[in-house]
Amino acid sequence: MSWPQDFDQYDGLGLAELVRRRALKAEELLEAAIARVEARNPAVNAVVTRLYDQARAAIAAGLPEGPFTGVPYLLKDLGVLYAGAVTSWGSTFFADYVADHDSEITVRLKRAGLVIFGKTNTPEFGLSTSTEPRLFGPTKNPWNAGYSAGGSSGGAAAAVASGMLPMAHATDGGGSIRVPASCCGLFGLKPTRARNPMGPDVGEGWSGASVGHAITRSVRDSAALLDATSGPDVGDPYWAPPPAGPFLAEVGRDPGRLRVALATTPWNGQAVDPECAEAAQAAAKLCAELGHRVEEARPEIDAEALGVATRTIVGANVRAQLEARAAALGREVRPDDVERVTWARAVDGRTATAADYARSIVTVHRTGRAVARFFTAYDILLTPTMCRPPHPLGVLDMMSEDQTGYLAALLASIGFTSLFNSSGNPAMSVPLAWSTGGLPLGVQFVAAFGGEATLFRLAAQLEAARPWAARRLPRARRAGRSPQARAPSAMRQSRRGSA
Repeated sequence: MSWPQDFDQYDGLGLAELVRRRALKAEELLEAAIARVEARNPAVNAVVTRLYDQARAAIAAGLPEGPFTGVPYLLKDLGVLYAGAVTSWGSTFFADYVADHDSEITVRLKRAGLVIFGKTNTPEFGLSTSTEPRLFGPTKNPWNAGYSAGGSSGGAAAAVASGMLPMAHATDGGGSIRVPASCCGLFGLKPTRARNPMGPDVGEGWSGASVGHAITRSVRDSAALLDATSGPDVGDPYWAPPPAGPFLAEVGRDPGRLRVALATTPWNGQAVDPECAEAAQAAAKLCAELGHRVEEARPEIDAEALGVATRTIVGANVRAQLEARAAALGREVRPDDVERVTWARAVDGRTATAADYARSIVTVHRTGRAVARFFTAYDILLTPTMCRPPHPLGVLDMMSEDQTGYLAALLASIGFTSLFNSSGNPAMSVPLAWSTGGLPLGVQFVAAFGGEATLFRLAAQLEAARPWAARRLPRARRAGRSPQARAPSAMRQSRRGSA
């Protein structure tokens, strides 16, 4: 069947309600989503793995009753396992790695009734804020195919923005939910550290910097998803403070008069494009109009020390992952197994000492305490999401020999976001502005550790004041007829079948 045009007005909860009222069967919804992927993916290269047969089998076996029963969903091809399917981490080195079990987050998504039918593109090991892996090729921004969709959850953002589905799984280790949400005009919330589980294989990602959740079109979908997936797993080393009540109940609740701090200068010293600064300033003005108290302020941290610590921690984690894969293959890892940026990070990990790593953890903890002190005086920190609007494809080339230039370009993307991966605070990118070039610009809002409830209350208020859900791509682009799109790389079929 074809997906009727008016389905674009439904978010995930809206589609689930259609299934619950039997206005639509889960089978019909899945086939409609598959048809959309097949029609629209060639223009953006967002979906890289088909799990169509597995999705059909899940429906035939009977779906559990949950908040999203029957709603199609896509997993990011990084850090989350689906039994019987390849998880590549965007790398040729893992291109044939087939998981023999589900991650805990996959189990919880299935328990919520979601129908997982594919995986989305990601840069190798999530090491870029632009999704351009050697394995699958670049993901293109649905608003302009010559530009980046962001990363590392660029495939997820492009899939949602192009109307393949209303929400998709994403992860964030330095801005990887918020940056692509900003680039594609969507809502992206990074939860508090350890809000969602990462087991059973690991207890944390990048020593606590990484956390998983989703990129969505509506605020309420993000809240309902977090209700369905959050909470500790057996054996977790630590977990986030439990919420006072369901996150979905916070959507639409009066946030009260919030103390909002505005900051338009990033901690890493990167220059900020005037349009990004103006987007944050306009959002601050909107907050004031909504009754909140706004003033300029920001946490003071040792950004240089944090940068060194982050590089050490990421490098050590990349090195450990490569060595584990090499051991499983029975050989040494070679530079040509991975992209140049990945190998550079692995070299960082090899040259760092155990004492370097221990000092880096202390630096991260010291930074977290400084940020926590800041939030004793403020409820919200408001910043641009990115230092610049979405950039053309090729600017962040992980095969570049110019590592200094690559890092400079990367820092311009994460100048406002990565601090809160180190501190663990929840943060969201809200699609409140557009560049003069016609591309979306997100604004970041950060709350105290464990403060997702405050963010959801404010996000719903902003969504009502400046609605964004009705903004859609022109019909020609939704149909995959973007004049700037190149031929896509072939989608990977799962080991257990395809369409």
